[in-house]
Amino acid sequence: MQKHPNTSTAGATSTGRNADPDYDAIVVGAGVAGLYQLYRLREMGLKVRSFDAASEVGGTWYWNRYPGARVDSQSYIYQYWFSEELLQEWDWSQRFPAQEETERYLNFVADKFDLRKDIQFNTRVSSAHWDEACKRWFIQTEQGDEVTARYFVSCAGMLSAPLVPPFADHEKFTGQIAHTARWPAEGIDLAGKRVGVIGTGATGIQVIQTIASEVGELKVFQRTPQYAVPMRNVRYDDKARAEWRAKYPELRERVHGTFAGFDYDFDHGSYLALSPAERKAALEEIWADGSLSFWIGGFQETFYDEAVNAEISEFVRDKIRARIEDPAVAEKLVPQSFGFGTARVPLETGYYDAFNRANVELVDVSNVGIERFTENGLIAAGREYELDVIILATGFDAGTGALTRMGIHGRDDRSLTELWGKDIRSTLGLQVHGFPNLFTVAGPLAPSTAFCNMATCLQQQVDWVSDCIAYLREHDCDAIEPTAEKEQQWVQHHDDTANATLMVRTNSWYTGANVEGKPQRLLSYIGGVGNYRKFCDEVKASGYAGFDITRAIEEDAANVA
Repeated sequence: MQKHPNTSTAGATSTGRNADPDYDAIVVGAGVAGLYQLYRLREMGLKVRSFDAASEVGGTWYWNRYPGARVDSQSYIYQYWFSEELLQEWDWSQRFPAQEETERYLNFVADKFDLRKDIQFNTRVSSAHWDEACKRWFIQTEQGDEVTARYFVSCAGMLSAPLVPPFADHEKFTGQIAHTARWPAEGIDLAGKRVGVIGTGATGIQVIQTIASEVGELKVFQRTPQYAVPMRNVRYDDKARAEWRAKYPELRERVHGTFAGFDYDFDHGSYLALSPAERKAALEEIWADGSLSFWIGGFQETFYDEAVNAEISEFVRDKIRARIEDPAVAEKLVPQSFGFGTARVPLETGYYDAFNRANVELVDVSNVGIERFTENGLIAAGREYELDVIILATGFDAGTGALTRMGIHGRDDRSLTELWGKDIRSTLGLQVHGFPNLFTVAGPLAPSTAFCNMATCLQQQVDWVSDCIAYLREHDCDAIEPTAEKEQQWVQHHDDTANATLMVRTNSWYTGANVEGKPQRLLSYIGGVGNYRKFCDEVKASGYAGFDITRAIEEDAANVA
C-alpha cells in the first residue's frame, strides 16, 4: 500500500501517474447501496475494497437496532432487483419488516454473492485526498490504513451521521444514555424503568409506541409534533409470497417511473376536480391503505396548493385528535406550524394511543427546550424529571453529514466540508465540481436524500456510477467531474423545483434546519424519481456532456509536446 501524507499533492512525488493504485475503487459503506456497488464493480472486473465502520453488513439496518425499528417501505419493493435467483430465494415475512429481518436479508445477500471477502469492517475513513498529478485518491482510515484508488465511491448513507445536541451537563447524568442510531447490540433493559425519550420524529415514534407498555414511566420530550399516518402491517403466508413474486417483473419496471419509487403514484387525479364528498371519500380510502401512499401517492396538490394542503392537514389533525382521550394532550400532538407532507411523514402503530396510558407523559419543550441534564435526570420547562434511561431520538445531519465527516479534499486541496459549510451543491446528487472521480451515492440534491423508496433510488444511482466508471475505462479516461456550469444548471433546476413547493417553507431536517449553522437548501430533489432517472439517463446517453473528462492519451501527448 502506498503511503501518503495528509495533503492533496504530495502523492505526485511518491508514485507516478502510470503506476497502478492499490485498488481501482474504494467503496465506503456496506448497506443497501454499498453492497450493490461492490457487487457491480466487482462484476466489471475491478479490484475493489469496501470500508465500513460497523462490524457487519447492513448499514442503516446494522446501526438502528432501537426498539420498534422497522422499514416503512413495503418489503416487496424494498429489495434488490438485479438477481432473479435472489428474488426467488428470499421470503419476506410481512409487509413492513422489522429491523432484524431487513438486516438478515442484507446478510443473506452478502453471503450469496460472497461480498464479505472484499469488505474491511470496523474501519472508518478519516481522510481522502485527490492527487491531480497522478489522478487518484489517497485514502486514510482511523485504523491506520493508507490506500490509493482511481475511484472513491461514498455509499455511507444519507441518515448515518447521528446528531447529538449539546445538552448542558450531560456528563452529570448517572443513568444510561443511548442514541437510537447507536443502540447497543446487547440491548437495554427498560422493563419497569423511568425512561425519557427526546424527539418525536419517525425514530422517536417507533420507540415510544414500542416501549410504552414495558417501562415503568415514560416521559416524552417533544419540540415539534408530527403528522403520522397509520401503518397497516400484515404477515405473509406462502400464497401471498407467491402472488407477490408473480408481480415482481411488473414492479421492477413500475417503481423506476413513479414519483417516489414506490408501486403507487398519484393515481387519484386532481383533488380540486373532486366534490367535497368525493374528496372525503378519497382521503378515507387512501388513509385505510396504511402506508406512505397517503403522503406520496395521494394528491400531488398537497405539495403545491396551500388551500388543498390546509384541507388535507385538517383531515389528518382530526384523525389524530380522535385517537387521544385528553383534549389538551391531543392539541399538543397536533401540528399547527406547518402543513401535512411538507416534512418527513412517519408511519405509526399505536403511537397516539400510547398517550392514553397512565404511565406516559408528554412534555412540551417547544418554547423552552431542555435546560440541562442532572445527576438524576434532566430539567425541562422548569421541572426536574428523574430518569433511569434517556433515549436520544434526535435525528441526523442528513444528506451531507456522512460525507463532511470524512475529511474529503478535492483538486487544489478543496475541502468538501468547507464547501458544503457555505453552500450545499452537487450535480445530480452524484458528483461535485472540483472533486474528480468522487461519486456520492445518496448525496444531497437527489431523491435518495430520503424522498423516495430508498431501495429504488440507491440501485438506480449505483447503476449510473457503475456505467460511468465503465465508460471511463472503455475510453481510456483518467477522471471525470461536472463542470461548474453543469453543476449550476442542476442546482438551479433543483432549487426552482423545490421553491415551487410548500416544503421549503417548513423548517425540518429536509432543509437542514435541525443542524445549527447548516446552509438552508432542500436536501432532496422533489421533481420525482422518474424525472430524475431521465436526467441521469440523458447524461449517460450524451457521453457525459457537461462533464470534464480527462483522457489519458490526450494528457500523455500534451506532456510529450
